[in-house]
This record gives sequence, C-alpha cells and structure tokens, in this order.
Amino acid sequence: MSVLAAGVELGGTKCVCVLATGPGGVVAEERVPTTSPEETLSAIERVLDKWQAERGFAALGLACFGPLQLKPGAPDYGYITATTKPGWRNTDVAQRLASRYGAPTAIDTDVSGAALAEGRWGGAQGLSSHAYITVGTGVGAGIIVNGRPVMGIGHAEAGHMRVPRFPGDSWGGACTFHGDCVEGLASGFAVEQRTGKNGGDLPADHIVWSMVAHAIAGLCHNLVMGSVPERILIGGGVATKQPQILPMVRRMLVDSLAGYGDAVSVSSQIESYIAPPALGDQAGPMGAIALAMDALAAA
Repeated sequence: MSVLAAGVELGGTKCVCVLATGPGGVVAEERVPTTSPEETLSAIERVLDKWQAERGFAALGLACFGPLQLKPGAPDYGYITATTKPGWRNTDVAQRLASRYGAPTAIDTDVSGAALAEGRWGGAQGLSSHAYITVGTGVGAGIIVNGRPVMGIGHAEAGHMRVPRFPGDSWGGACTFHGDCVEGLASGFAVEQRTGKNGGDLPADHIVWSMVAHAIAGLCHNLVMGSVPERILIGGGVATKQPQILPMVRRMLVDSLAGYGDAVSVSSQIESYIAPPALGDQAGPMGAIALAMDALAAA
C-alpha cells in the first residue's frame, strides 16, 4: 500500500488540506478560509487532528504563501516573514505544526511545491530543470534546478522581478514593495487596481490582458536567460480563466528572445515549452504532498 501523507496548501484566500498518496490517491480534502493566523492555523489543526486520529499520516507537507524563512537551523525556520498579507508577518507555521504531529515535516513556498509536484507526477516528469509560474492574486515562480527548488540567501521571488513595460504604459503598478514588478503589473490584484473591475468582468480582448501577457513573457525571458529551465508551466486563476494569455506569452517570448542563445530551441517547441500545468488545479495541493514525500524520504 502506498504511503499516506497529509499536505496543506496555505494560500492568501484559502487553505487546502489534503490526505493522499498522490494525485490518483486522494483520501480526503477540506478547505479552510485564510483569515487571521490563529484562526486559520487552529482550523487546519482541527482537520489534521481528525485525520491523524482516523487514518494517521506518515509525513506532513506545507506549501505556503511567502516570503518564508527556509534556512534550516534558523530560529524562525518555517515562519512567514515580510509578507504583504495583513497580520501574517512573523507567523510560525512549520514549527507549530511539526511539533504537534511529530511526523517528518517539510515546508516550502506554494509555487515551489507545485513545481515539485509537476516534476514528480505532472508536466515536467523526466526533466532536471523547469519552472512553474502561478498568475493569480499574486505572481510567483517555483524554479527547479537538478530536481530541487533554487535556494540561496532565500527562496526565489521571481514574481517580483522588474521587466520592461508594455509600450506606452506608465501606470505605477500595484505591488506595495516594488510598484511595477511582474506581480505589480500582472496579478489579479493588479488587474483589479488598474481597471477598477474584477478580471472576470473584463472581455478577453481588453488591452489589460496584453499587458499581463507582456509582463509574464518578460518574466519567462529572464528565467530562460537565468535558470535555463527545460520547460515553463503557467497556472493560477488568472492564467486559467483567461486562456488567451498563454498564446500571447508564447508569441511575446519568441519576439523577446530575438534568436539569441537557446532561443532557437525554445521557439521551435514553444507550444510545449510554455504550457499549462498537467496537474491543473491539483498542482498546489499535490505540491504539499510532494513536500511530505520528500520529508519522509529524508527522515
């Protein structure tokens, strides 16, 4: 029998708790709204307590919005740090839950988790390097090199890269830290701030979607030149609900690379190089399960 693991994808608006062996072996799933830290984590604990009593789980994975402290041995390891989400700065997530359940536990960003899941079960199987970009309320990127998320002074925050602006666009951007970084230009929040409307209320040919695609293509350009992924998967609510964005990103990326370096290789396979996640909406929750499986293997 496959190992049963528990995973929690902590998002800005909701948390998805899942008990599973993998994408084809989901035993239970529950959703918890993201409110205050104490209210949210207590609700997650009630779900995990029930599962531990009823079925048990061998490991726990936490795929969490960030930024996070991920340096092993740091006093605040597993804490959410300088987040833009009100009330969540300096919140202990990993240590609190690890001490409660006593199972091997791993934490990483939600996008790194999703990228790991796509590498294990989805659209990046067999690749040594790939990236997963989520375009939703915010913009984030999980960057995998040699099968592991990129780490250095911290984890990757590629959604906050600065990219060339859409021609003629002078809007200041919506990021409270950087203004017109990729997240400040292309996130669902940015679309709403720029237009005064929810993205779902805007037509597919609205100019804002070209602006979103332009910023995401700029992010992809930087990834191609910086971490040289073998594939880039793009998911998240904005990208999923606006299917016209991916074809625009493909065209804009080919134009932006302009034939330099590995651009010929990228351009010749652009339909598969820039692709939606094979796991679809499961990429996030399965990211938490992938982290749990890695924690168990390392125990």
